[in-house]
Amino acid sequence: MTPSKHQALTEGLALIFDGISRLHSAFPNRHFTIDGRLVGDIGEVIAELEYDIKIHDVSQPDYDGTTSDGRRVQIKATFKNSLTFKSTPDYFLGFKLHANGTYEEIFNGPGKLIYDRYQKRKGLGTSLLSFPNTVLSELAKTVPPSDRIERRRDLSCVADFASPIWP
Repeated sequence: MTPSKHQALTEGLALIFDGISRLHSAFPNRHFTIDGRLVGDIGEVIAELEYDIKIHDVSQPDYDGTTSDGRRVQIKATFKNSLTFKSTPDYFLGFKLHANGTYEEIFNGPGKLIYDRYQKRKGLGTSLLSFPNTVLSELAKTVPPSDRIERRRDLSCVADFASPIWP
């Protein structure tokens, strides 16, 4: 490895870990570990800030948070073109994150709709499977407003959140 690439690697990792440290300081109930939980924790933070969801401090096997009216929600985030789930959650909220700090809601609704769409797929309900964002976005259009997780009305605590989620 050339010195400039080594330096880039060292500096890049330092920036990542500085970012993780900042995220952990702001949201101490999330771990933001680099080994696979980072993207998921970011998705959970977005959900808790922007939606009527309280994220559980201790991870649960099939859901990440609960709405004020008691609905259990599985939250997933990705930088890729598909989202995953293993079991069929009561409600599923999926985000696609972008490198510029923005995100888009891919799916917001009952997990059963995804299950019904893919019910013949081998491993559904027992294995971690990927589902294309394009298909989930189309499926999300069929979800009535009453079956969506509501967005918070008062975002004053996150006034800058309409801009990118990170600089």
